[in-house]
Amino acid sequence: MSSITLSTWLDAARPKTLPLAIACILCGSAVAAQTDRFSITVTLLALVTALLLQILSNLANDYGDAVKGTDNDDRLGPKRAIQQGLVTTTTMKKAMVLNIVLTILSGAALVLTAFDQTADILSFIGLGALAIVAAICYTVGNKPYGYRGLGDLSVLIFFGWLGVAGTYYLQTGSLSSAVLLPATACGLLAVGVLNINNLRDIDNDKACGKHTLVVRMGPRWGRMYHQVLLTGAFGCFALYAMLEHAPLTGWLFILALPLAIKHGKAVWSSPDGETVRPMMADIVKVALLTNCLFAIGVLVS
Repeated sequence: MSSITLSTWLDAARPKTLPLAIACILCGSAVAAQTDRFSITVTLLALVTALLLQILSNLANDYGDAVKGTDNDDRLGPKRAIQQGLVTTTTMKKAMVLNIVLTILSGAALVLTAFDQTADILSFIGLGALAIVAAICYTVGNKPYGYRGLGDLSVLIFFGWLGVAGTYYLQTGSLSSAVLLPATACGLLAVGVLNINNLRDIDNDKACGKHTLVVRMGPRWGRMYHQVLLTGAFGCFALYAMLEHAPLTGWLFILALPLAIKHGKAVWSSPDGETVRPMMADIVKVALLTNCLFAIGVLVS
């Protein structure tokens, strides 16, 4: 791997997707900060672990889609490392192994810092192992779940429920039912990012046997589904604010609504994958801005 430039590995890590990992940790930590058991150390370790898991998923996607032939000249998304011939499949597997080791070390430090009860430690070790397997098996293996239309559910679970609610539990040692609302909102916005990816590459995915949820439902329903994801996310944040009797500052996330509406309209009117391609940056901005404004609102309320 030493002969490969650092910029190649940075591109393979797909830094534009990393805000999703940052958002869920930020969201969960902000809600946890309202308690007296908040720890900045736990927050930073959770952030590092989440970023490593996200990078692992990206490396595994590079490998899995390349091996299966999904990364080809017909794909509209950015060309990946193996597809361009910059990295061999063998080297990519070595990079994945290194990433797994780093993830395990970071995750172990996180769990041991956050907990002193054996049951909690073992439970989160199990969840961490599940997250590693999920990151790899999205596109890798004989029956990758990303090729069966289950990617959306996985993103909702790991970037929403486990990412946000798990961070809250790591901080507080307890779980509030209210935190499931921002957890769901954060997860739905992350699913929105995946949905744009799948809308963009729907034709190539279908031709290659990658039956994403969008391929299964078709482009029109896929665009309608995107509106549901955006609406559901803001609805969950709003419901949380109402249930928590949040002051005006607790509604800061509403400031991101115009951007989300503009994005939703653009997706709805897009005729094909080519027009969807530039919208990936837009949905990432919507997701990150909405979560950041929510977190700031919770912290200052």
